[in-house]
Amino acid sequence: MPRENLFRNLSPLDHRYYLANQPLFERLADLLSEEAAVRQYVHVEAVLLKHLVRHLLPDDSRRVELLQEVEALPGRVPVEEVYREEETTRHNVRAVVNVVQRYLPEGVRHLVHLGATSVDILDTAASMRYRDVSHHVVVPLLKKLQEHLIELTEREADTVSIGRTHGQYAVPITVGFALAEYVARLGDSIPRITAAADGLRGKLAGAVGAYNATSVLHPDPEELERQVLDELGLRPGEHATQIVSPEPLLRLLLEMNVAFGVIANLADDLRHLQRSEIGEFSEYFAAGQVGSSTMPHKRNPWNAEHVKSLWKAFAPRAMTWFMDQISEHQRDLSNSASGRFVVEYIAGFVAAAERMRSIVERLRVDREGIERNLADGSRRIVAEPLYILLAAGGVADAHERVRRLTLEAEERDRTVLELAREDHELWDTVTATYRRLTGADPEYFFSDPRRYAGRAAERTRKICDFHRRKLSEK
Repeated sequence: MPRENLFRNLSPLDHRYYLANQPLFERLADLLSEEAAVRQYVHVEAVLLKHLVRHLLPDDSRRVELLQEVEALPGRVPVEEVYREEETTRHNVRAVVNVVQRYLPEGVRHLVHLGATSVDILDTAASMRYRDVSHHVVVPLLKKLQEHLIELTEREADTVSIGRTHGQYAVPITVGFALAEYVARLGDSIPRITAAADGLRGKLAGAVGAYNATSVLHPDPEELERQVLDELGLRPGEHATQIVSPEPLLRLLLEMNVAFGVIANLADDLRHLQRSEIGEFSEYFAAGQVGSSTMPHKRNPWNAEHVKSLWKAFAPRAMTWFMDQISEHQRDLSNSASGRFVVEYIAGFVAAAERMRSIVERLRVDREGIERNLADGSRRIVAEPLYILLAAGGVADAHERVRRLTLEAEERDRTVLELAREDHELWDTVTATYRRLTGADPEYFFSDPRRYAGRAAERTRKICDFHRRKLSEK
């Protein structure tokens, strides 16, 4: 569709998300569009044809000329002509074959597509596209996101904040430690996507996968398949029917969906931490940006919400991928329509990853909000170290005693630490145990909740160092 009709497109990917990510979506179009698909079909046909020419035609000057014509073929076939031809053939691959033959000399036209079935071309080309988009768009983008996330995480490695479980105050951690969760999870996904992309397979085994046709053409049809696929940067699967086994693509998409879930989880955490009553982070807000059509003061976490919303739209498509595993009696067409929407999923995933990269790169850490919440939580979070030290000092009902202190503190609007100090037997046990176990001053320890952050900062740096090294690996 012409660009001037952009707003008549039906998919939001083709107008709203295209306009928000034009360079990125143009790169996706180079690899995943219908135009790119047809060019890949022609490429696969040309490589097959080249090997057939070498095997079936005499080794003379005429063969050299024909091979030159075949080499130039992918850049000569107009995509529009293929689609016009399909209006007649009602068959996409036969349309490719018919048009390709028009751009070749008479002496080689009869060899086009010889020995192949349609899905040899379609599935092999699809594996090339999904491999290339993974290596050239998806993984580089995720690595950029990871780089920004590591930078932010390291910068906040020592910033003590209140930890939370179930949305409630727990015990102190650091901001960096909370973010390191996502460094670790995303860092685990990136190489898995790379490996899954490298695991995609191609096929040149004919109508039922048994090399029936190519067995007539070549003394070693499996070697012919290996040679063709090797030139295309692929390997054959262990077994094929009319189609390539669906599991390699399924695994790639599932690994992408795992990474999508990690990104969505980070978005959701950041969204909640921007709530007015929490206020520990805030997104970049442009000078002319509007948060509400009626409330001028609003600064909504709309980017983080957007990432989560994209995940909600695209993650459930995994169910369709599983359903596409089933193809009856060697092959049917029940996945021909559903399979076309894989490119939409990848585009949605890429849009979300780019949005998250932008969020992390410009995320503002609100230190006043962090200090306020830490101070508020410190009235209660001392309960855990009190219980641990009391139990380590030999008190069997330590948890219950401290639990009762927390209830009393709430009723009397006192701090847990104040009431603990007033219980001299309890406090003497706690202080003696702390000195015995650490050799340090218990008064110094209990005077500041920041000193009960465990190994948060150290673990944060270790995780960042590890994943920075992984990013530098090829």
